[in-house]
Amino acid sequence: MTKLLPLLVIFTLVQYNLCAQKFEQSNAFAFKLTEPIVLDGILDEEIWGEHGWSADFMQYFPSDTSLALVKTRVKIAFDENHLYLAAIMENNEPREYVSTSLRRDYRGQQNDGITFVFDTFNDKTNAFQFGVNPYGVQREGLLSNGGSKSEDLSLAWDNKWYAEAKIFEDRWQVEVIIPLSTLRFKDGAQNWNVNFYRIDSHVGERSTWSPIPRNFSIISTAFNRKLIFEEPLMKTSANISLIPYVAGKTSRNYLENTSEKFKPAVGGDAKIGLGPAMNLDLTFNPDFSQVEVDQQVTNLDRFEIFFPERRQFFLENADLFDSFGQMRSRPFFSRRIGVDIDSSTGQNVQSKIIYGARLSGKINENWRIGVMNIQTATDEEAGITGKNFSVLAIQKKVFARSNVGLIYVDKESLAQDEYQSLFDPSDYNRLLGLDYNLNSANGKWTGKAFYHRTFESRDTEKPYSLNAYVLFSDIHWAWSASFQDIGKDFNPEVGYLPRSNFKRFNPDVSYLFYPQSRLINRHGPKVEFEGYWNETIGTTDRDINLSYKVQFNSFSEVTLTQKNRYVYLFQDFDPTRTGGEKLLAGTDYTTKTLQLEYKSNPRNIFNVTLTAEGGQYYTGNYQKLESEMAVRIGYKANISMNFNYARIRLPAPQNDADLVLVGPRIDLTFTKGLFWTTFIQYNNQIDNLNINTRLQWRFAPVSDFFLVYTDNYFPESFLPKQRSLVFKLNYWLNL
Repeated sequence: MTKLLPLLVIFTLVQYNLCAQKFEQSNAFAFKLTEPIVLDGILDEEIWGEHGWSADFMQYFPSDTSLALVKTRVKIAFDENHLYLAAIMENNEPREYVSTSLRRDYRGQQNDGITFVFDTFNDKTNAFQFGVNPYGVQREGLLSNGGSKSEDLSLAWDNKWYAEAKIFEDRWQVEVIIPLSTLRFKDGAQNWNVNFYRIDSHVGERSTWSPIPRNFSIISTAFNRKLIFEEPLMKTSANISLIPYVAGKTSRNYLENTSEKFKPAVGGDAKIGLGPAMNLDLTFNPDFSQVEVDQQVTNLDRFEIFFPERRQFFLENADLFDSFGQMRSRPFFSRRIGVDIDSSTGQNVQSKIIYGARLSGKINENWRIGVMNIQTATDEEAGITGKNFSVLAIQKKVFARSNVGLIYVDKESLAQDEYQSLFDPSDYNRLLGLDYNLNSANGKWTGKAFYHRTFESRDTEKPYSLNAYVLFSDIHWAWSASFQDIGKDFNPEVGYLPRSNFKRFNPDVSYLFYPQSRLINRHGPKVEFEGYWNETIGTTDRDINLSYKVQFNSFSEVTLTQKNRYVYLFQDFDPTRTGGEKLLAGTDYTTKTLQLEYKSNPRNIFNVTLTAEGGQYYTGNYQKLESEMAVRIGYKANISMNFNYARIRLPAPQNDADLVLVGPRIDLTFTKGLFWTTFIQYNNQIDNLNINTRLQWRFAPVSDFFLVYTDNYFPESFLPKQRSLVFKLNYWLNL
């Protein structure tokens, strides 16, 4: 045994050395820059020499067990004020590149591009993302919740950074400069978590520098590796941005015979970095008007439809506020702010926002905080009293990638009587909630548990919402289970709650096969149950769905689903939403339908997304077709058509209906700074024809001029309903 001891020691040292070498090779390195860089995409500076590149990208799609077919390498440098990136994307043969447009914030697996992901606090939960395509089009976004699903990436966030790309016969390459003031990170940081991924449209491949199993999302941060800085990273530059705007609008309402004369407005935002990781957003007389209308949908459901937030003021660290709750019970929904109800008409109207202030970011590696206060104005003509909105969100990291959070939401109404206190003591709505978000280190386990409670001046019964959810996913199996209980008087007025007074149980299980096939990438079945009930009625809804999905190596996919549904009506309901005879409350219905979904190869010049469903519908039957067809003409033009048709046949006295929603869209990109979009929406369910045409000139980084014309008509007579013309000019100035 004593003779074997030296051999064991030598073997151990060799193994340790090999492991150390492997660990060293698994890291990326950022080199201190001593000479300036000319941003031209040429990569002829000394810092971009032969050594120090991060290479050996692994394939993510169509497989995840081999090196990428097309080689990619990335190199990083830095100085006191900037981060510098270079990337070289090789090709196996001369080819053309796919870019759906020259507009910033491209998205989709059909676009060629290289993306850089920086987890600056090493929590493998939140990250910054920057991307560039072969034509130099940029995109930036914020990743949250570990990037476990595509919705965790928000490209609505904008900031100021610079990139240039060059195309050569055997490769394309990019050069990037990111001001450190754009990022939030710990001062004196020695390392970040990082990953890079590339989409190549020619061979249909997606690859990542740090390998990601193909059953996880490509934006998952669970598998990020280290970026080591040559010396500690210090933030020395000022981090103050001013974004003033001037805007104007004129409109006419033909239904009420009123008009709004042209009136200019001036205001602005400020973004102030407080330390390296906190950000203070300020806004004065903000312009929260939409420069692009929401896409309409045909609503055959009994409940309110959710539209996402797009306004810039709410976007940085938005997940800190928005990740509380879940899609059926959100304690905070920022689109409630700036909207009120006209007391004379009962309709939603825009209420003027006087100011807003928002502090958000990291206190340290484990704590995040967000505080928000916004004041709206009183409008005596509409009978609207001013509202004050306050939100506090605190989040603490626990274990490897999980967190626990506390949220407080307060909506107060100004007192009408000048002799009262500032706020009306009988008109308020408050919410207090606690959330736990589960993200395991290996990404296989995710989940959420929360308890929220609302407080009002009136007496309430069961004003709470609670939820418990867990999801397990590996290469083949995925299963989840969710239980939710929303009390009768739970009322988050600044949140999103389609319905209350129910309990919900929702388990599902699926399995994936990975055949050795040039055609099919993966396929498999899924079984899902969803049931709603309450103590008064019993079961109100029940869905049992059986589906089978096939995904092809071309990125196209097809899914067949058989749906079995039970519905109890606790309110009178018109199934067509056209003003017909309503089905009576207290009646129930059991139906069966079959649904087919198809998505074509998005890399094709012509592609289509199609959903067809048919079968029983309440007392009758229906057939529904939803489609989006698109034609791409290089990167200069995208022409698409949304077409939704629902044919509903019900016995008397209910109405039959043929519901049609048609939405052609033309998107022209003349240059990387000049865009023209025209969007037409015809919806016979609400008897409306909407035309929205928008000219955008990006005359400087993140600085735009918009000219927007919107018109609404009665489709049959083409008589106008409402008409408006809006212009807006904003400029982003870094101090």
